[in-house]
Amino acid sequence: MHDVVIVGAGPVGLFLACELGLAGRSVLVLERETEPGSPWRSFPLGMRGLSAGSVEAFHRRGLLSPLLAASGAPERPVPDQPAPPRSAGHFAGTPLDPADVDLARLPHRLPSPAVDGLMTSLEAVESVLAERAVKLGVEIRRGVAVTDVTQDGSAVVARAGEQEYPAKWLVGCDGGRSTVRRLAGFDFDGTEPRLTGYLALVTLADPGLLRPGFTPTPQGMYVTMSEPGHLGVLDFDGGTYDRTRPPTLEHLQSVLRRVSGTDATLTEVQFASSFTDRAKQVTTYRRGRVLLAGDAAHIHSPLGGQGLNLGLGDALNLGWKLAATVAGTAPAGLLDTYSAERHPVGERVLDWSRAQVAAMGPDPHARAVKSVLTDLLATRDGTTYVFERTSGTSLRYDLGSEEPLIGHNAPEFVLTDGTSLADLLQDGHGVALDFGGGLREVAQRYDDRIRYVAGPARDDLGFGAVLVRPDGIVAWAGGREPDRGAFEEAVRRWFFSVEAE
Repeated sequence: MHDVVIVGAGPVGLFLACELGLAGRSVLVLERETEPGSPWRSFPLGMRGLSAGSVEAFHRRGLLSPLLAASGAPERPVPDQPAPPRSAGHFAGTPLDPADVDLARLPHRLPSPAVDGLMTSLEAVESVLAERAVKLGVEIRRGVAVTDVTQDGSAVVARAGEQEYPAKWLVGCDGGRSTVRRLAGFDFDGTEPRLTGYLALVTLADPGLLRPGFTPTPQGMYVTMSEPGHLGVLDFDGGTYDRTRPPTLEHLQSVLRRVSGTDATLTEVQFASSFTDRAKQVTTYRRGRVLLAGDAAHIHSPLGGQGLNLGLGDALNLGWKLAATVAGTAPAGLLDTYSAERHPVGERVLDWSRAQVAAMGPDPHARAVKSVLTDLLATRDGTTYVFERTSGTSLRYDLGSEEPLIGHNAPEFVLTDGTSLADLLQDGHGVALDFGGGLREVAQRYDDRIRYVAGPARDDLGFGAVLVRPDGIVAWAGGREPDRGAFEEAVRRWFFSVEAE
């Protein structure tokens, strides 16, 4: 019996597998597809944007350099000072100027090679994660379609035909049409679609008929990407297109002509798919011994590129908590904090997606909203607000503290000897940074649970010590004279099991 069976070998499932493998847990990944590669995962159709938060997660596990190499991107040196982002993205098709991002408003920002996003592909992300997972002892079985899930108080069993795969825990990372979600009986609530979207790689008889970038029209919107023939179309048809069949050349051309208001002619369709803006989320991310992560837990339109980053955040949050639960070292209720922390984040992303669709509609009300938003987004405050949301900078879990740093992603502290927080987090342990050295006696009681490091920092931002969870979130922070009792209470809250004592 494995400790954990993960269903789905996409980026979320593989990232979670790496987190569990890093903690020494036995992990089996089951994937329905027989081969890892496909045109939908490679460039340009598989192109995805990783947020600064996701890039930082790769950096803190020692995976940023391999990912940059797989993505064809240059290495990123650590800047001397916090640098402005290279891109600020868009909202509802309105591009944002990165020069308008107010760095002073970004909380506790320190120089790091991971303070900006990255354009990559699903293929690059999955290849890097799969290679790391295998090195960590994770078993990946492809061509296995799960057909049933049963559980009791001590185990869960995934079945694929006649084959059974028992485990202590099972995690569904099997996408928006999740089989695990359905079989395990999760409630899935949300809103129905207003549009059908199309993504295709085509050959156009006259590409000059279509404008570059996002182009709103009285019938919807079309998007021409940087790669020739890489095309997106939004048709506000109420989501009525039958998505059980792939779009034909004739259908795509009809929709494109109607939405664009041009006589655009398609001479070839190499690949085409459809999507909607249906936005739904499970009411809880856990039912007994079955958990969900990524699109299995929440679906929304791909507008704004938040889906992959949301799923990676799920995996990062869940991995160390599930590993500690399997090992028997988790404090009571630790695993339940996964759903408690990530469900509100998913809700915000779904509303973010809904807001963009509402502003992109072709009706007069939507156009009026879009006009006001365009003016607001042209301001420094508006641009910074959007960047904070899409980059992950504004993410903060409610950990019950008034201290602004607690619950946020930890700044990239660097000690005077050159050791960075990213260096210390690579093995997946929690980290106690004690800049003044006054917590050593307390920390040594828990040296099997956390990594304690004492010494001054190049910039401690006014803190005397910080306790960082394995997912990079600040669990506790103290002033110049940190409270030993408060520090020990935080360590025990997040890392110590009374049963194990």
